[in-house]
Amino acid sequence: MFKGKRAVFPAGEQRKFLDGICQKETLARIALICKCSERTVRDWRREKFSMPLGATHALSTHFNVPISEKMCIRDAYAHIPRASRMGAAATIKKYGSIPRNEEHRKKQWRLWWESTGKLAKNPILESKIVYRPKHGAKLAEFIGIMMGDGGLTMYQAIVTLHHVDDLEYASFVKGLIKRLFKIEPKMYHSPKNSVNDIVVSRKKLVIYLHELGLPIGNKIDQRLDIPLWIRCNRTFAIACLRGLVDTDGCVFTHRYRVKGTWYAYKKLSFTSASKPLLESVHDLLQELGFHPRTTAKDVRLDRTEDIRRYFKIIGSHNPKHLRRYENTLG
Repeated sequence: MFKGKRAVFPAGEQRKFLDGICQKETLARIALICKCSERTVRDWRREKFSMPLGATHALSTHFNVPISEKMCIRDAYAHIPRASRMGAAATIKKYGSIPRNEEHRKKQWRLWWESTGKLAKNPILESKIVYRPKHGAKLAEFIGIMMGDGGLTMYQAIVTLHHVDDLEYASFVKGLIKRLFKIEPKMYHSPKNSVNDIVVSRKKLVIYLHELGLPIGNKIDQRLDIPLWIRCNRTFAIACLRGLVDTDGCVFTHRYRVKGTWYAYKKLSFTSASKPLLESVHDLLQELGFHPRTTAKDVRLDRTEDIRRYFKIIGSHNPKHLRRYENTLG
């Protein structure tokens, strides 16, 4: 019904429509409903582009915000004939006619590229400068986040979080990246995989994080472990542990029945396929006075007092963990 259709508002009406919705919900949630990026929503809000008709109706229905009666509907590709005419006119004005010999054009381009093009400095192809913060607790926590739900490619640093359960935590991670590296990360929603990918595309950042101890590529095959500069500092180690558990950890309630009576206890688990990392987390918890128990796939805190001390000493920046801890508090 809405496929291939655009909602065209009078000047100022599209901004007014989205302003009413932004008063009720966050930009991230609006983007999630529209299945697009936050940047796209911002572009709609400043009326850079018209909105898809489906997204317009979805937002209007979800937030009970009326659509302007002056809005009209047009086909998504209605602008193409006019754009084609303008493009042809611009080409004729520049060259006198539309080039007919495509092979000649390609040959001339190759001559230009070999003699001039590839030798010229191109800011697009140059690596951008990245702020390199000194060793500290915030940087250590980010390293923990990357070891948990993150990864490095040759050109990107990526943190992958659940698109609903960790939506609030994603905002924290984005803010942490911006404070540490002076970069505004991008977030891409993948409904098919139920995740949000927080991405920074900077080769120099990848190099810096690799120098700090994060592997590039498959981190499990490379026997991921806590870097020594973190392990040797108690404050850094606590912050890194918080990042690890906030991403690859969980708080749950263990329930069982004895002679007809139900009992429930809070427990905390950190899971990883890296054996060296599991061993380091186990040893670190012991050094901090906890009583961890290690299985083949995770490290657990079973004692009620350990759970209380964990949230008092180490804490969490993931609202999901805090809610589960508070909801199971007995």
